[in-house]
Amino acid sequence: MSGHGRDAASGVYVVTLVVDLPITKTDALETIAFACDGAVEGARTASPRVVLSPGAWAEVQIPKFADPPPLAIDVCSDASATAARAAADTLRGALEKLGWTVRDPRPGEA
Repeated sequence: MSGHGRDAASGVYVVTLVVDLPITKTDALETIAFACDGAVEGARTASPRVVLSPGAWAEVQIPKFADPPPLAIDVCSDASATAARAAADTLRGALEKLGWTVRDPRPGEA
């Protein structure tokens, strides 16, 4: 399974998916929205995201200062770790159907 945990500061459960693609944050969010038949919320704000299911959403973290990929997709839920994992699994499957390769950010962890 992908990296997961709880962001203690915000009270949100997070599962991270990693993708090795040279893609912009905007294009990544649009692709996630397309894959999940959703829309990008807050597209022109500091915190854009795609709602995946009630109480679960995806945010994209990109490398800074022209670092190469990977980009991280944080799948978040304010409900539970189980809800975050379920939404991440669904998103992973949808992105893989589009040809993306999604990997575990911490190899060897289950």
